[in-house]
Amino acid sequence: MTQQLGQLSLLVKDYDEAIDYYTQVLDFELLEDSTLTETKRWVRVAPPGSTCHLLLAKAANKTQEKQIGFQAGGRVFLFLYTDDFWRDYEKYTARGVEFIRKPAEESYGTVSVFKDLYGNLWDLIEKKKSKPSE
Repeated sequence: MTQQLGQLSLLVKDYDEAIDYYTQVLDFELLEDSTLTETKRWVRVAPPGSTCHLLLAKAANKTQEKQIGFQAGGRVFLFLYTDDFWRDYEKYTARGVEFIRKPAEESYGTVSVFKDLYGNLWDLIEKKKSKPSE
């Protein structure tokens, strides 16, 4: 059996500000923006080439609004893999992204933690390249 995650729902305050942030700051692609009702849209974004997408879901009530930026209880929620950590770290820093942990070399690769526009915590990770078998 083969399975994969297709998309994750991410609570947001406003569709347009979230689209701007993910597409203009993090360079994600806007995959879909369809109006469903007067207050609800189907908005999907993803990093270029990714098979897993974020569904930007506007909070519909006070209970959901309280969870914006806190969907993982204050822990790192999302993991963004990159093929060039320093390129993206420097680009995001120049665009005002707040990194809350300094870059570090770990056993699995280079990593740093940043906050998105709502305070969700993300790991930016460049995985270590595996050595070819001899």
